[in-house]
Amino acid sequence: MTDTDPVLRALAHPLRLRMLSLMWPGPMSAAELARELDVSHALASQHLRRLDAVGLVELAEERTRRGGRERRYRTVPGTPLSDQHDGALMLAETMAHTLRERAGRRLEASEGVTVDAELWVDPGTWEEARRRLTELAVELHRAARPPHSPGTVPLGVSMMAFPLRDTPPPDPSTA
Repeated sequence: MTDTDPVLRALAHPLRLRMLSLMWPGPMSAAELARELDVSHALASQHLRRLDAVGLVELAEERTRRGGRERRYRTVPGTPLSDQHDGALMLAETMAHTLRERAGRRLEASEGVTVDAELWVDPGTWEEARRRLTELAVELHRAARPPHSPGTVPLGVSMMAFPLRDTPPPDPSTA
């Protein structure tokens, strides 16, 4: 990663990644995010400003609330997640942190799907699977509702799928 990659830096924090997920179905204010994430309003505001500064969220509405102005933001559709190697590693670290936190909140005795695999498939199979995984992610995002909406259940979804190198990278200490 370079110092010139502010989007990756913004995505590198688990709290900001959760904020993006929470704002996907609809706009939220810093106060709403703070309550949902159980953090201070100041911390939520700080992270929200960082996301706004790099264009990952946009102002959706401003409204009067208790005599003041409340700014509500939403995740920008098509938020870029890097496919570049350094970006993928950073995002994987952040996702791993989020996955650990979500696994601790898993509803006991609930059904889920867990997959961890390193597979060899033909290119056509990979392209079809990648297309279907993308469609599934889009479908879940479209169906998402604001947190605690009546008739909904919270889900934890983390997914990365990508081609691997055929051989491990060379050991730099032996070069």
